[in-house]
Amino acid sequence: MKPPRVGKSRLRGALAYPDDDARHAELVLALASDTLSAVTSATGVRRVLVVATDPETLDDLRLFGVEIIREPPGAHGLNAALRHGESVLRRDDAMSTVGALQADLPALRSADLTAALAEAAGRRAFTADRQGTGTTLLLSAPGGPLDPRFGVGSAFAHTQSGAVPLQLEVESLRSDVDTSGDLIHACSIGVGKHTAVILGARCLPL
Repeated sequence: MKPPRVGKSRLRGALAYPDDDARHAELVLALASDTLSAVTSATGVRRVLVVATDPETLDDLRLFGVEIIREPPGAHGLNAALRHGESVLRRDDAMSTVGALQADLPALRSADLTAALAEAAGRRAFTADRQGTGTTLLLSAPGGPLDPRFGVGSAFAHTQSGAVPLQLEVESLRSDVDTSGDLIHACSIGVGKHTAVILGARCLPL
């Protein structure tokens, strides 16, 4: 994650305060908080890392029992950050299954993540976003490489790299938030309490 004031730039102005960095940061942290709340409640998840460019800006997320680690020097982009997180996890359990999850899933239900882990059944697998072009979740096989290929067209890139696309209907896991339209969609299916508080009457809570 980037510092909340500069992260999720395409969402800037979603609260009708386009020049208010503090309000934007509150929204970005709320999205991450609801994502982590669901993740840490999912069956089968034992450890959660947040890889950050500036960990001090994300201290509030430690309330969810997650570890926040700094992006390594010289790392560039999301995929490099995810490979670093994978290496940290592998130091303690080389044969574990490692997952990479976007931090902007405010409607995520822990049951949907649990179901996705069960469907993967030890295979390297991924969940596409609701548009079918991006990726919200990528899982390694036990002890196998995560090999993240996030970015434009990542669903195709992950398929080409041998990852299995999960077919389970898990709308909350597919509804990442990059734009105001995505936020409206997430609100329509119900978001977690942190995002609901920020958006007030404009958004439906879970």
